[in-house]
Amino acid sequence: MDEHRVTTALDTHIGVPLKPTGRVEVLGRLSGRRRVWTVEQKLELVAEMERCDNVAAFAREREISTALLYTWRRELRYAMEAAKLPPRDEPMFVPVVGGSPPSSSDSIDVEVGGAVVRIGPAARTDLAVAILQALQAGVG
Repeated sequence: MDEHRVTTALDTHIGVPLKPTGRVEVLGRLSGRRRVWTVEQKLELVAEMERCDNVAAFAREREISTALLYTWRRELRYAMEAAKLPPRDEPMFVPVVGGSPPSSSDSIDVEVGGAVVRIGPAARTDLAVAILQALQAGVG
């Protein structure tokens, strides 16, 4: 065998001998094919995964990525947490992040039932909410 013949892309003649190939894995018939999963299938697989001892073996048996199973489990947990939150009827104010700091001339105009309320940057949140709720009650 010629010592200077490149046998792989990684063979750089640095004196490291090529090692024989170890385990060869034959990919299943569905590998590389994008599949579409229904919500019911996802829930069933996540429930089965939670009951098994070896998630990697479980995923191999079903020819699915362990990362995908963990993603579905995380999404299920997020959905369950969101379902526990009470619905919000009152307005919710979220601070603006980034940009320039508000100046004294910055304000928000809110129209409720024909009335216009101008809310400035120094307005107290509880006061603005009370005013908007009072206007909504008068409209309804």
